[in-house]
Amino acid sequence: MKFKTTLLIFGATLLFTSSVQAQTSAEALFEAKCASCHVKTRPSDISTLVAPPIMGVARHVKMTYKTKEEAVKFITEYTLDPQESKAVCMPDKLKRFGLMPSQKGNVSKEELTTIAGWIYDNFGNQGQGQGRGQACKEK
Repeated sequence: MKFKTTLLIFGATLLFTSSVQAQTSAEALFEAKCASCHVKTRPSDISTLVAPPIMGVARHVKMTYKTKEEAVKFITEYTLDPQESKAVCMPDKLKRFGLMPSQKGNVSKEELTTIAGWIYDNFGNQGQGQGRGQACKEK
């Protein structure tokens, strides 16, 4: 019985550790690949921003793409090949920040899939973000 309990505790610890490591790894990728432009917290001075905060981006992605799978696919594809016709931001944000430059060569599709999943899980929930109204276009 003691062996089974020890094995169960070990398995639960391993599962928890793996989950925390995956979360940390995805967040580390975001920090390395995205955070120089997209901040993770609500800024106190929006005049210093070069891109919308990630919470707002995620909110608009979730307004447009209803499943995690669709949202991750969009973020991955858009980041590598941004096009104004695909943008899900509010028109004034697109005007203010311009179209995101392609990140092709700066981040791999696999890294983006990891980052996008982390963004979906951690940002854009009800009450987050500063945007109001509809996304740029409905899908």
